Amino acid sequence: MHAIIVSPSGPALEEVPIPACRPHQVLVRVRAAALNRADLHVAAGGKHGRSGGLGAIVGIEWAGEVVEIGSEVPGGLAVGDAVMCSGTGGYAEYAVTDWGRVYRLPDGWGDFAHAATLPVALQTAHDALVGSGGFRAGETVLVQGATSGVGLMTMQVARQLGAALVIGTSTTSERRAHLPEYGADLALDSTRDDWPEKILDATDGVGVDLVVDFVAGPTVNASMRATRLCGRIVNVGRMGGHSGDFDYDLHSLRRIRYIGATFRTRSLDEVREIARAMRSDLWDAVCDGRLRLPISRRYALADAGKAIACMRANAHFGKVVLDVA
Repeated sequence: MHAIIVSPSGPALEEVPIPACRPHQVLVRVRAAALNRADLHVAAGGKHGRSGGLGAIVGIEWAGEVVEIGSEVPGGLAVGDAVMCSGTGGYAEYAVTDWGRVYRLPDGWGDFAHAATLPVALQTAHDALVGSGGFRAGETVLVQGATSGVGLMTMQVARQLGAALVIGTSTTSERRAHLPEYGADLALDSTRDDWPEKILDATDGVGVDLVVDFVAGPTVNASMRATRLCGRIVNVGRMGGHSGDFDYDLHSLRRIRYIGATFRTRSLDEVREIARAMRSDLWDAVCDGRLRLPISRRYALADAGKAIACMRANAHFGKVVLDVA
């Protein structure tokens, strides 16, 4: 099969064997794969969790048709089913993953490109809000760095689960203008020094109950100023940098619970439970189209290098998709 692998010169289209399907796995004929920021690190030769490095196949989410089902996979799937998946090795004509990360698409869904944009965003957003963040209906939520695919989904999921107020931040006016389409009641410019005060004004001086942070870096102290006493901040992404100044006194005074979240150190059972919980809370909204992501750019599999460059340049709003077959 053809796949995009990590080579010394960057991502390259190569002929590689179709992956073997283990007893707990499902093999899928990939029709579309979606890009994620984690792919940039892998494509550059780094490692992501238990995968990565030279020779690795890039990609952590895709959609297509089931071609083989392992002997230990629970019922509910059949060969030929249309599915969307998360895992590793998605930029390829075939990909294999654990059954817990495979979602059978509703009957009549023929849009594999759209389906490929959803699994990682749904799993990450639901876990950040509910699993890690302890979200409860009626709370207020700030999504810091809201115009990424996962950020857009996090606002929608917060709205779907009953948030009283959803706030999103972005550094560009063009992108902020679109945030209300994806659940934001208030869209703020995070390049301005006064955005935490605007959140305090919107929450009667209290601050938000929960921050889902995709930026980190230099924005952490401002996020803490915008968080209520005994509120929570869940750090999911580090688009602003992996380190920065941290005001320990502010953190202590506001008694904030600062929580890290990643899939890289999750066990197989933990990931299965995250997927199960997401499906339980959100699947009806997925099936009827209430939860969606915009597709910004589409490329052929052979042009994955151009797609990765597009994402690295942050030249997109929403998702970048590879059409595989």
